[in-house]
Amino acid sequence: MTYIPISPKERDAMLETVGVKTLDDLFKDVPAKHRFPKLNLPPALTEMEAAAELADIAASNENVRGDLISFLGAGIYNHYIPSVVDHMLRRGEFYTAYTPYQPEISQGTLQGIFEYQSLMAALTGMEVSNASHYDGATAAAEAVNMAWAQFRGKRKKVVMSPSVHPQYRAVIRTYTQGMEIEVAGDDAKADLEAGPDALASLIDDNTMIVMVQYPDFFGRIYDYTKLIETAHAKGAMACVVANPTALALFKTPGEMDADIVVGDGQPLGVPMWFGGPTVGFFTTKKSYVHKMAGRLVGETVDSHGQRAYVLTLTAREQHIKRERATSNICTNQGLIALASAIYMSVLGKSGMRQVAELCYHKAHYAAEQLSKINGMGLCFTEPFFHEFALCVNRPVEEVNAHLLEHGIIGGYDLGQDYPSLKDHMLIAVTEMNTKEEIDALVEILSEVNHD
Repeated sequence: MTYIPISPKERDAMLETVGVKTLDDLFKDVPAKHRFPKLNLPPALTEMEAAAELADIAASNENVRGDLISFLGAGIYNHYIPSVVDHMLRRGEFYTAYTPYQPEISQGTLQGIFEYQSLMAALTGMEVSNASHYDGATAAAEAVNMAWAQFRGKRKKVVMSPSVHPQYRAVIRTYTQGMEIEVAGDDAKADLEAGPDALASLIDDNTMIVMVQYPDFFGRIYDYTKLIETAHAKGAMACVVANPTALALFKTPGEMDADIVVGDGQPLGVPMWFGGPTVGFFTTKKSYVHKMAGRLVGETVDSHGQRAYVLTLTAREQHIKRERATSNICTNQGLIALASAIYMSVLGKSGMRQVAELCYHKAHYAAEQLSKINGMGLCFTEPFFHEFALCVNRPVEEVNAHLLEHGIIGGYDLGQDYPSLKDHMLIAVTEMNTKEEIDALVEILSEVNHD
């Protein structure tokens, strides 16, 4: 909306209403010595000088758009982003828009969210999507909250795979502390080669939700249909944490009969940005929509019969009684969700599949070549998407330091989360990695192994 400043006459009227004569009178209760403290600041710079200094500071940052080659993933991935995404985001109508409480002046924003919801529902194979969450980890935690609400606290057990992202598991434990919820199955010391079948024995009549990742944190691909059937047989819900890029190529969680599908939308047109911000997606079955956290934009018609968009579901404490809210801290990442919607609409079904296929084939080429290095090898034998765990037989920190000297960002150190995977790194390959870059990685790791 247009910002309209008050006039001096209006200001004086407001001061008179509150019983003071000047603006200074509003601060009379603040001790005089604290009203205008002297700040230890350097001399002011001109705009030109400030711009030069900031540019110099920014130049110290290295990035993957020309400075470094990256094989680091673990939840944040280096994908190509069409220029139209940023171009559209920077339009003033979107860039400065706030949550669309008033639909009559927010049709563009509401339509953007509606399109995002429609695309995410189609991608995950689910019936409904909310307007997004902060990130994938909070979306996963909201899935647990939704299960808690669904069972009204009568079931208190979460069965979670140890191959769910360690940060997601940590956020879920933070959300559930003090709720008398038992989290089982995600011990980092568990048998990581056991697969989803090992979780089935943990599901009982007290289980409210079973949570797995697809592909899992190590990049492995499992069909969770049987495990989800086991969960449903016990009356429990099933949530799949998904990589959205992989869903363009493989069987969707919806086809596995998942109740909830969550994840991080960063691979969908969102830069890595040194770790954020990103966007969390949350899709579910229509029967659970009233227990779903966050906002939901719907389509209707106005009094003239024209298409119109509105906030259909806003089960948040800002809109309803706090005790009836599905979540008291969730919100939507409107601008970032719009980036994902633009990305998906620009690439389309075939384009997204092509990206996924490039990631898949390049990662498998990298894995094949790296496995030929004497003393190195893959940790797991299961099919994988575009990440894989590699044994490097020496401290990962040491290996990554050597790679960085050659302009390469190495893989994620798995030993910091999984003691049994000490000296193992998680390598991620996307469509951005060329054959020459992969060959350079193999050559340098071969040098490390011969040192």
